Amino acid sequence: MWAAALQLAAAAPPLRAENAPATSAAALALYTGKDRTERLAAAARKEGALTFYTTFAERDLPALIKPFEDKYGVKVSVWRSGTDKILQRSIAEAGAHRYSVDVIHFGAPEMEALHRERILMPVLSPAYEGLRPGAVPPHHEWAATLLTVFVLAYNTHAVQKAELPTRYADLLAPRWKGRLGIEAKSWDWFAAMVGQLGGDAGVKLFHDITVSNGMSVRQGHALLNNLVVSGEVPLALTMYNYMPEQAKRDGAPVDWFVIPPAVARANAIGVALHAPHPAAAVLFEDYMLSAAQPIIARLDYVPTSTAVPSPMGNPPMVLVDPAQVLDQSDAWTRRFNETFIQR
Repeated sequence: MWAAALQLAAAAPPLRAENAPATSAAALALYTGKDRTERLAAAARKEGALTFYTTFAERDLPALIKPFEDKYGVKVSVWRSGTDKILQRSIAEAGAHRYSVDVIHFGAPEMEALHRERILMPVLSPAYEGLRPGAVPPHHEWAATLLTVFVLAYNTHAVQKAELPTRYADLLAPRWKGRLGIEAKSWDWFAAMVGQLGGDAGVKLFHDITVSNGMSVRQGHALLNNLVVSGEVPLALTMYNYMPEQAKRDGAPVDWFVIPPAVARANAIGVALHAPHPAAAVLFEDYMLSAAQPIIARLDYVPTSTAVPSPMGNPPMVLVDPAQVLDQSDAWTRRFNETFIQR
């Protein structure tokens, strides 16, 4: 994915911050006065619309977008797709000087890639000070809106609560033979968890678990969640927190737990450097980091606002490093495959 997207960028002329449109709205992105919202809202109403590229689930979009549209009178047009397609489209459009997108929302590593390609606008949102540590990088070109937390999910018919592991070394026990599963592209979880478990010692632990008891490697978290629900995979190591929780609420025989520290991956929002509707775009980012945070929590995501209670409590967490994802993806993908697949 990274190679294809960055090849598109290589063919494009470099985009630099000093080339940003010299509009009052762009200046307002960095304005921190008490009347910031009023100024942005007035300019946004004149623009009347914005275009939003996102990976948010389609079912979640009305709950997030309608309150913004109703309050500010700005129509939000959504293009929803997968992470790789949004990344490639954003880079390709910028390289062709075809500026269609105003706001982008997807994974923090992909946001960091757009920063490196000089596609995003610096923003100083008043909401930043209320976010979790690490939610905003020093360049201020994106900010994390939510955390997707990796949890362990289990089928409550196949696994008794009393036998749940409290540390990963417990999975070496013979009773877990043939009962474990993992998502095939969870190498960023692996990198973060190995770091917490002592580096090479962590790699060896997961290698020994896989050799001793096997590991069902499945592509796609939704698929893995369904296999836990059916009982085909009794215990999954790398499930997105909201998936088993939603299935549990629907009556499925599934539950989840955390072996601390939980690994969390951030999704983030950023404003395009050449946004056609910059005031509306900046206003929407401010909204997503403030008024939308309780909505995000109600949708079972973990909000980055420290003022909004998390739907999964507050277990110790370690965040996936976006720069590590960009710079070390090949190496960690190889180590993940060697550990769980190519035995």
